[in-house]
Amino acid sequence: MSYKARSKTGTGICWFLFLCYIGALVYFTFFAEEYGRAGTGRFQYNLVLFQEITRYIRYRAILGTDVVILNLAGNIVAFAPFGFLLPLLSVKERRMIMILLLSFELSLVIEVVQLFTGRGSFDVDDLLLNTLGGMLGYGCYCLFARMSREQGRGRKK
Repeated sequence: MSYKARSKTGTGICWFLFLCYIGALVYFTFFAEEYGRAGTGRFQYNLVLFQEITRYIRYRAILGTDVVILNLAGNIVAFAPFGFLLPLLSVKERRMIMILLLSFELSLVIEVVQLFTGRGSFDVDDLLLNTLGGMLGYGCYCLFARMSREQGRGRKK
């Protein structure tokens, strides 16, 4: 198989994974009833940075450690694929600032839709955690790209 054919196949796989990821993200952020997405019809929001993070940590004994981890780590992990896959799909989005901005923008869109649909709440802490998740994914992409380059150099010798 030629390099061009492998590259086209790899891009197709990345697009498939990215679309599956976006579908799962939409489902879990708007429709998963087990995560409180049944819809309250009320505007719920938090505009105080670290308020919900602190509340989850403070009341972890009451809420349960699994709930705290699911909320805090879940928001980070949920956006890591975005930060990893996007640079694989577009040369323009291979800069750290672009992933930072796009992660924040996607998170902002999700939070605003949750606010106006009542399927979740607008939370600035989620904006922070989601953006951190995008950056974590981007860091993984950078490691992956570096390892791929080094492996490629090893083959040419």
